[in-house]
Amino acid sequence: MAVKVLVVDDSGFFRRRVTEILAGDPQIQVVGTATNGKEAIEQTQALRPDVITMDYEMPVMDGISAVKQIMQRCPTPVLMFSSLTYEGARVSLDALDAGAADYLPKNFEDISRNPDKVRQLLCERVHALARTNRRSLGIAPATVSAPSVSSRPLTGSAPAPRSSEPPVPRSSSPAPRKRSYKLVAIGTSTGGPVALQKVLTQLPASFPAPLVLIQHMPAAFTKAFAERLDKLCRISVKEAEDGDILRPGLALLAPGGKQMMVDGRGAIRILPGDERLNYKPCVDVTFGSAAKAFGDKVLAVVLTGMGADGREGARMLKQAGSSVWAQDEASCVIYGMPMAVAKANLADGIYSLDDIGRYLAEIG
Repeated sequence: MAVKVLVVDDSGFFRRRVTEILAGDPQIQVVGTATNGKEAIEQTQALRPDVITMDYEMPVMDGISAVKQIMQRCPTPVLMFSSLTYEGARVSLDALDAGAADYLPKNFEDISRNPDKVRQLLCERVHALARTNRRSLGIAPATVSAPSVSSRPLTGSAPAPRSSEPPVPRSSSPAPRKRSYKLVAIGTSTGGPVALQKVLTQLPASFPAPLVLIQHMPAAFTKAFAERLDKLCRISVKEAEDGDILRPGLALLAPGGKQMMVDGRGAIRILPGDERLNYKPCVDVTFGSAAKAFGDKVLAVVLTGMGADGREGARMLKQAGSSVWAQDEASCVIYGMPMAVAKANLADGIYSLDDIGRYLAEIG
């Protein structure tokens, strides 16, 4: 069955363009539109869409207020649109806190200049959200089966596994043995901002290891995200800069649009985003550099996200003798990146999001 989508935006131009783009995919059906948050709530209850695309700034009721009420009344995966600005980043993060599943930058210039790229990105994201782990968003399991999507990643996601694929290990892993690490490296994508917040807020100010965080996120967003985490956490969090030094209790977030590496002296190297890589930042790049720099003294954690970024970096870390944890399927928004690690038999432990934070707080 086709994925049913509700398009919400006060701009008639943007509403029409999004509708036209989605209507070009035979496996997507736009079942309705709304011009403000109040209409969005009413249409959601009447039409029961599989996915909602939602603008933020609208009359009568803004997008974030609408998301909060939709998640209370008729929980549905929401894809937020926001501008590629610092304020847009703040809005996107607020929307994720309110219950939105993912976000996309609202860029009118891209729609005009790169219509094919925008079409592919939007349709793939809608298909992916239709296949989200609905229980992790507080949503009852879907009654329709969304079609599979292209496996080529754009921000970091891949479709959920089909039933014909080999079974994936569940979160039956025993608690990890306590040991000390020179570095904790955490990689994530879709669902990651909320997951990272949940994990990092469990860590004490005296956390004994440095941390590096790799979240698939646009360049304009990572500074705002790091500042938000720093306010919420007892550890310190900042957007990484070239030359930063690793130290216990400090988490360095890879800047969007670039690559982050660590060296054996404990220094951070920030490099331009390589156009040959799908992800900027890329979890594999940071994990690989950590394996080379610290050998068997790294704990890598792969959280929710589409695609398989982190699998090859985890392989390098395992070969060096380091430890790898993966988030379990039940607590992931998208079970893609952790699944890739688990299916490759690279995970020393498969844990729920709550357990990952608790076990991290106990290391050392």
